[in-house]
Amino acid sequence: MDKFYTESFKTFFKIGAFTLGGGYAMIPIIEEEVVNKRKWIDKEEFLDLIAIAQSCPGVFAVNISTFIGYKMRRTPGAIATTFGTALPSFLIILCIAMFFHRFMDVAWVADMFRGIRPAVVALIAVPTFNLAKSAHITLVNCWIPIACALLIWGLGVNPIYIIIAAGICGFLYGKFLKPTEP
Repeated sequence: MDKFYTESFKTFFKIGAFTLGGGYAMIPIIEEEVVNKRKWIDKEEFLDLIAIAQSCPGVFAVNISTFIGYKMRRTPGAIATTFGTALPSFLIILCIAMFFHRFMDVAWVADMFRGIRPAVVALIAVPTFNLAKSAHITLVNCWIPIACALLIWGLGVNPIYIIIAAGICGFLYGKFLKPTEP
């Protein structure tokens, strides 16, 4: 059996087990493991896979791991990385479901979760800034993600409409407004 399957399963299991905050908090860790350390894919491919994973329905962390596994070894690779990512969460939720009722009134447990919340915000903020930098978001075009965030948060616009509108606008810009290269 190919060593990749075992190594990719263990890599994504570790990421899934030790990352709090969901898929977006996993981005820098996945990038470090997959792009920098193991060099399974390059930075540009990683950014493309993030965009695809965000656009697909389902859990972001599972989507990105599935796409990375598929890119590397097609369906068997996708299965290995997907199970590696999802299994830790499944096991943790199973344990919580079995024992949570015993701990929900314990003050130090509630305090611990209140302390974790701000750290999770930071874990999500860092990849957001890194993605903005990689996507060449500058002071000139920073209004686009800000406007999109405000439309979603402030006006309750469905993110699917934002994605569709952004795709159409990007197509039109590339087709009609983008300066041609010599």
